[in-house]
Amino acid sequence: MRIGILSDTHDNLDMTDAAVRRLNREGVDLTLHAGDYVSPFVIPRLANLQAPMVGVLGNNDGDHGLLAARFAEHGHLSLRGAFAAVDAGDVAIGLLHGDDRELLQALIGRKAFDIVVHGHTHKADVRDLGDILVVNPGEACGYLTGRPTIAVLDTATRHAEVLSLRSEK
Repeated sequence: MRIGILSDTHDNLDMTDAAVRRLNREGVDLTLHAGDYVSPFVIPRLANLQAPMVGVLGNNDGDHGLLAARFAEHGHLSLRGAFAAVDAGDVAIGLLHGDDRELLQALIGRKAFDIVVHGHTHKADVRDLGDILVVNPGEACGYLTGRPTIAVLDTATRHAEVLSLRSEK
């Protein structure tokens, strides 16, 4: 299974559209969003994904109720709250934003999941710790680093690749 991963879209509609185009072109089977949409008006852009999307809330997401309502308008989008346990075939994925460092480190350290996906730092990072793969796709918005990125994970090989969105704009 190929899983698209993004985080920290922060209302950047152009880069959200670029991420959606790239993930659709990559032919992902599922998309995970690690939070920080910020405002509900970005959700209809994410609805252009061809694959289902599971998302969680981030520390900069404002009106949780309105975000949930926008998600509910699209049958293939699911907002799970602050955390989601996602089964992707025979791979268990823990999805969270990552602003709660103690929780993030506990999930990684206790090896409760095969893969932990998070955002928050805006820095792309893929760490294979042997028993667990930790994936931060970086920031889709490109605001802090100037490098808008997403990631694609192959669950069969447990390999995640960070992809630049610069050429997608």
